[in-house]
Amino acid sequence: MKQIFGLFILLTLFSCNGRMARLQGDGDSIFFKYATLPSIVEYDGFTVVTIANPWKDGKALHTYVLVPREKELPVHLPKGTVIRTPLQKAVVFTTVHSSLLMNLGCRDKIAGVADLKYIKIPWIQKQVKAGHIVDCGDGMSPVIEKIIDLKPDAILLSPFENSGGYGKLEDIDIPLVECAEYMEVSPLARAEWMRFYGLLFGCQKKADKLFSEVDKNYNNLKQLAKEAGKGRSLMIDKQVGSVWYVPGGRSTIGQMIMDACGQYPWAYDEHSGSLSLPFETVLEEAFDAEVWMLRYDSEKPMTPELLLSEQEGYDQFRAFQTGEVYGCNVRNTLFYEESPFRPDWLLGDFIQILHPGIKGVKPLRYYKKL
Repeated sequence: MKQIFGLFILLTLFSCNGRMARLQGDGDSIFFKYATLPSIVEYDGFTVVTIANPWKDGKALHTYVLVPREKELPVHLPKGTVIRTPLQKAVVFTTVHSSLLMNLGCRDKIAGVADLKYIKIPWIQKQVKAGHIVDCGDGMSPVIEKIIDLKPDAILLSPFENSGGYGKLEDIDIPLVECAEYMEVSPLARAEWMRFYGLLFGCQKKADKLFSEVDKNYNNLKQLAKEAGKGRSLMIDKQVGSVWYVPGGRSTIGQMIMDACGQYPWAYDEHSGSLSLPFETVLEEAFDAEVWMLRYDSEKPMTPELLLSEQEGYDQFRAFQTGEVYGCNVRNTLFYEESPFRPDWLLGDFIQILHPGIKGVKPLRYYKKL
């Protein structure tokens, strides 16, 4: 009897090990050219997507198991959040992902949104007013009942370091897709995440094609800037309250400045996010910058006079004195909606501003000279 029992255990172990071997060895990886956080492996009947934790080396932020909705749920699945694909109905918490879904031809999949006041996409605003898309309230404290009533296939939201989780959203048994592409360290790495979203929404070929276009355009512009040589020096954005947030050297904007061959005071900084600096530090490091590119949110166009009314010390910067100040009004441009997944369009603005008179670049899309 003991021998039979032992044989049973041995066969069971071989069976389990065989399944694990197939799981680990027989999958087809979807390789990313630039993105470093997601890894995707396709198996027979399901796909495993692992998102690396950008704040904890060697740890996973989330693991998703994607199963085609037309197939029966396999009995043995690896550990992770199961998502039936393609998604047919989603609640989207960000304007940038709403914009991407529209560009991928999936706008009919947007059933609800959060933080509507920040979504400056006319079509979505109209659909909410008409009652076709549900306004689920504030992204930090959404109306859970509205989300439950919608019965979405998934919720798309952005994770943050030390956020403490997602509260009641974690208790309603709806998959949370953590959109962490903003933590990538290059514009193309961030944009390449559209291939993951294409996989989720069943438009993988369209997403791959769009990314190939972005990749080609971006690298052509990068080469154009390289041939133009050393560009002008610049400073970014402006003081907000008591601090001035400048992009870190390893941020996507920091990388874009490098790709445009611009001279940036914080180019050698190792941060992938923003640096919060006092005015005096920015003045010390960037007082002699030839160009000033800033973003603002206003009903009126920014003027030098309005800038000085915010901070009298701005007149100490060389770019202000020479009139080389360029503003992007995020209220009437689609800067936040477009640029994360179309970095080629934003790079075009940087190159044209940093290399005056350069040929082969389209007119400014986001920035205008004050």
